[in-house]
Amino acid sequence: MTDHVLIETAGRIGRIRLNRPKAIHALTEPMCAAVIDALDGWAADPAIEAVLLDHLEGRGFCAGGDIRMLAVSGAGDGAEARAFFRTEYRMNHRLFTFTKPIAAFMDGITMGGGVGISQPARYRVATENTKFAMPETGIGLFPDVGAGWYLSRLPGRMGQYLALTGHRLDGAECVALGLATHYLPADALEEAKRRIASDPQAIEAILDAVATPAPDARILAHRGAIDRLFASDRLAEIEAALAGDGSEWARGTLATLATKSPQAMKVSLKLLLDGRTMPTFEDEMRQEYAVACHVVQRADFIEGVRALIVDKDNTPRWQPERGEDVTEHLIDQIFAPLPADHEWSPQ
Repeated sequence: MTDHVLIETAGRIGRIRLNRPKAIHALTEPMCAAVIDALDGWAADPAIEAVLLDHLEGRGFCAGGDIRMLAVSGAGDGAEARAFFRTEYRMNHRLFTFTKPIAAFMDGITMGGGVGISQPARYRVATENTKFAMPETGIGLFPDVGAGWYLSRLPGRMGQYLALTGHRLDGAECVALGLATHYLPADALEEAKRRIASDPQAIEAILDAVATPAPDARILAHRGAIDRLFASDRLAEIEAALAGDGSEWARGTLATLATKSPQAMKVSLKLLLDGRTMPTFEDEMRQEYAVACHVVQRADFIEGVRALIVDKDNTPRWQPERGEDVTEHLIDQIFAPLPADHEWSPQ
């Protein structure tokens, strides 16, 4: 167990409360293991009827995983990174397959690993503070923790846009895209949780009663352009479409893509292409684990973390530098299945 996640029961509900505020509740392997243990216990306990997932103090729900550790491990033998991914993805799968209702409160920064623990929940609550993103292409990684499943099922080509650009959504936009089920003012959250704790069978009715209409979702103004300009599953064709459009929005989006890892963007496009028809979430996590094991030891991830998180010079030197030099053979290597005795499994 770890003090970085508080596990408790209150009457008929189980509570998972992230408690690592100085790191915006970024996940560590012990935190993920503690969540797994809690869910396994509550699954078999008839006294627990629902689970609430939130955070204690701080400005975010969950900013992701322990990126510095992953980069240090990736620069070496990668063993610690692989162990983290294995446990984190098992937690993601437990949440996805948990039969009792889970309500996740995405109040504040919800990125990377925070997306992975909120999206499996039956009820996903956004607020005016929500900042939701999968920004991994900016550090040479890719949207993981099940994002190949979730983003590929968003309307139109919204998932491809979010995966490549790392665009941040606000709470209203999360509701509009189906990433959140309810929009609540942040000052109403504690009352909602109190009422759920007193009557866990009525979670949906309680959230419906406390929720307020979400503001207009600004991203919908660009829905047509996103569907049209991100229509291809080939990076070069998306970039050509943006370059040929001429609008200010397209120019800005193309400039954003120019800052991202070409390798990571191509990996992301294939991940979403495969994810759309992945038979089960377990299959999705098995593939994402193999991809993560390969990517975490490649130069782009180590360089991306150096440039954006360690040195903060924001000038990563990607290898390869150009999308056309990221070959299909390289992508095939990254997506190659692991040997049977190294594959991810839910248990």
